[in-house]
Amino acid sequence: MTTDVPRCTPYRVAAETWLVPRLVPAGEAGFVPVNSMVVTGEQPVLVDTGALIHADAWREDVFGIVEPEDVRWIFLSHEDMDHMGNLATALEMCPNATLVTDFGAWQRMSVHTPVPPHRMRWLNPGERLDLGDRTLQAILPPQFDAPTTRGFVDTATGVMWAADAFGAPTPGEIHEQGDLPPGLWDEVFMPFNSMSNPWHGWLDADRYGRHLDELAALPVKVAASCHGPVLREDGLADAYLKAHAMAGAPVVPAPGQPVLDEILAAAGLHEPVRV
Repeated sequence: MTTDVPRCTPYRVAAETWLVPRLVPAGEAGFVPVNSMVVTGEQPVLVDTGALIHADAWREDVFGIVEPEDVRWIFLSHEDMDHMGNLATALEMCPNATLVTDFGAWQRMSVHTPVPPHRMRWLNPGERLDLGDRTLQAILPPQFDAPTTRGFVDTATGVMWAADAFGAPTPGEIHEQGDLPPGLWDEVFMPFNSMSNPWHGWLDADRYGRHLDELAALPVKVAASCHGPVLREDGLADAYLKAHAMAGAPVVPAPGQPVLDEILAAAGLHEPVRV
């Protein structure tokens, strides 16, 4: 079981756009990325706030790119804790920042991280946020595991933040899909994204295909996400093809108790008592 986690550093995916990468161990699969992003420019944006387990490194990397006082926006794709783990810290450190979220996420996070209404801007898919030198067009991502999810396309750079879509484990600090070991992308795409988005098994292929085709028609040059590699050109086109193929396909079952037993045995722990 993998225990040594590489210490990743910010990775430039486009002009004024930095991926803030993190990895968590995933056993024989290697690591699962848990990324966030920073967009600089006229009105800097933090894109998601990472996981709490990476709090110190996340602050160091993010505020090595942009000064906290200069941050104008915090774009929260959804309220899962691997996306909003450091939200409270970011709001405290960035007094001039407005949280970009929606009604549903605001309600859900209110039970553990209340945010004053005057520090929010609600943005639904199809709407746009004017940042002066660029516009963020909010989208419903190709895949998502929370109903409040939204991503965006940056009109200045053609960068898409795809939130949880197009995920894939990686053997280490590899950020570009084209740099993955040969065959790995094809091997892991379906099982990883099926477990994250099990609703694909009930999809109508034509209706879902229209959603994917609308997104594929947007002027996107590069797609970054929380749990997957950076996708460009052929890699992004292939991800859409793979997502198309998932509509109505059998759902891949998540690991069950036998896998947990293997983990416990590998760690030298006693098997829990069955009742």
